[in-house]
Amino acid sequence: MARLHATDGVTPTTGVTGVTIAVTGASGFCGGEVARAAAARGAEVLCVGRRPGPVGRHLSWDAATEPPDLGGADLVVHCAAAVGDHPPGSPAEAEQYAVNVAGTARLLAAAAGRPVVWVSSASVYDPRLDRSRVAEEHPSAGGQLNAYGRSKAAGERLALAAGAVVLRPRAVYGTGDPHLLPRVLARVRRGLLLLPGADVSLSLTAVQNLADACLAAAGWPPGAYNIADAEPYRRDEVLRRLLAAHGVRARIGHVPLPLVRLARRRSPELTPYAVDQLASSVVLDTAKARAQGWRPTHDLADYLARCR
Repeated sequence: MARLHATDGVTPTTGVTGVTIAVTGASGFCGGEVARAAAARGAEVLCVGRRPGPVGRHLSWDAATEPPDLGGADLVVHCAAAVGDHPPGSPAEAEQYAVNVAGTARLLAAAAGRPVVWVSSASVYDPRLDRSRVAEEHPSAGGQLNAYGRSKAAGERLALAAGAVVLRPRAVYGTGDPHLLPRVLARVRRGLLLLPGADVSLSLTAVQNLADACLAAAGWPPGAYNIADAEPYRRDEVLRRLLAAHGVRARIGHVPLPLVRLARRRSPELTPYAVDQLASSVVLDTAKARAQGWRPTHDLADYLARCR
């Protein structure tokens, strides 16, 4: 495959006015934010996926089965993904590989020389090694805790080999978030939120910060880039503020990790990935993206202010 490259008119300095941008997965949380941000900045938006996006023209695509029609796009932002923490051997796990790996191969072939920004995840980073300060060189060749992490790692290897820009956010949040907040609220029982282990530092990524990076990144050198809010957060404080902002009265308790591991035998939802997301310190080093001129301009306080 020919090496993908940035085109004239798609750079961090000139913006995307007049550019045609294909956004895959635009009916979803992250893709929808990218599509809206692109349209607001003067781009023509093609929403590529199973369902129409919030703006622009819809091009139907099932990533698990067919190549996309990119309809004259100048730039492709690939947000479509099969997510979730599914049981090994399940049909949902097979779909993750069909979408995240085989679907990526189909997309890259259809891109045919157009610049591609491929949205990955910090879940690709090997959790067996310290992640208290994670740069892009942190190993991602193995160790992922579920099929989502493994399939995203395999998909991004294809994207990197094709010369794409790969973005690695962590725990993307914002208005309309279908994952982070619902999972937190679901864990509250009788006014108590039990968390695995002691308090830790975590990177989070406001969806607006991710969208800004997606639209700037076509002008960046090919490679992987961490994307996160300006500063890490303390886990317990984040969850207290989230609960309060949504009118949920709950106190936080801590369960020692050895007891969590015992509880996993009786609670299928306590998967290794679910525990790791809350119990391990994961702080992304965003210096590489900042060196390209990107700056995170949103944070949790912005989101909480909108919740009131």
